[in-house]
Amino acid sequence: MSDGTKRSNVKIGQLVHIVQKHHQRTGELTEGLVKRILTKSPNHPHGIKVMLDSGEVGRVKEIIPEDYD
Repeated sequence: MSDGTKRSNVKIGQLVHIVQKHHQRTGELTEGLVKRILTKSPNHPHGIKVMLDSGEVGRVKEIIPEDYD
């Protein structure tokens, strides 16, 4: 799985796992499609912040490959 700390790895429409702000303690992941990339810098140590199609916002923990079942 690709690294979610590099902005260049994150693409709109990609399937990702994010951790939302209120789930940072538990590390609970939310799966969804990237709608918007919110982080402006090329890298972020905690993951690139994105908004999913569902409207949820969080930092990318892992990028799910397209051929992943």
